[in-house]
Amino acid sequence: MAESRIGFVGVGRMGFNMALRLHDCEYPVTAVYDVNTHAANDLAEKTGAKVCDTLKEVCSLSEVIFTVVTDDEAMRRIFYGESDNLLMDARNKTFINCATLSPSVHEELQLKCREAGGQSLEACMASSIPQARAGTLYLMVGGAEEVYSGVMEILQSISQSIRFVGQAGSAARVKALVNMVMNINTAGLAEGLGLGMALGLDLEMLCEVFAQTGANSRVLETDAEDMLLRDHECYFSSEHAAKDSLIALNLAEEFKLHLPLAKATYEQYEIMKAMGLGALDKSGVAELTFPGRMGK
Repeated sequence: MAESRIGFVGVGRMGFNMALRLHDCEYPVTAVYDVNTHAANDLAEKTGAKVCDTLKEVCSLSEVIFTVVTDDEAMRRIFYGESDNLLMDARNKTFINCATLSPSVHEELQLKCREAGGQSLEACMASSIPQARAGTLYLMVGGAEEVYSGVMEILQSISQSIRFVGQAGSAARVKALVNMVMNINTAGLAEGLGLGMALGLDLEMLCEVFAQTGANSRVLETDAEDMLLRDHECYFSSEHAAKDSLIALNLAEEFKLHLPLAKATYEQYEIMKAMGLGALDKSGVAELTFPGRMGK
């Protein structure tokens, strides 16, 4: 029986399934917090955790706290909120932060956690909901090695492979590049298949040819069928694709690099958001490129 009491802040699709996996591995999931009280109550019913009314209470009931929130703003809110935040009871607590955020947020947070007597680690995920539930995530970890060593057993319970990248902010930089390239590949595939449809080609044949040539990619395996069937059930939303592409573009701006493909991909996902399609899976970018679709 594992001993560390686990808390979760943010129990959307990923956080919810990670918590269930840890519960299966006999870690006591003791506290959950989410603005979506339905998700929090559902998870509590399945794990025996307490649904907390405050972030401070999550810390009081936990030793290791996973945070899985949407963006930089949400992260700052849970750690620096004026009336309630996680740093109010952070002494001797370890925060494992899994969201895709700007590297500077992780760097700042490590310092703030240390000042409050706690410690933080970034554990960026390059997998999706099924892997979260099965405990086969691919994790990129950044922070102090001693903190990583202290929670390695917990991380191994939710992952198939872990890559320690370096100090705070390092994993976020790698994850930004992973998602930037993934998003470019997704948008490129959508354009290729869209043009193939316009040319009257058999798209299943075209996918087979892509798979045997330089057009092959992991995205071809995961997204092509969804694009053809218009099945955009969300595993990684178009809204998140836009956010993560922007993180990469902001990093490029620091070094005065021109990344036209990343910029064009970001703009495609921004169009989806403007059309009210941001909640679709990233494969939904095909709605912009297949003839006769355009959100219809």
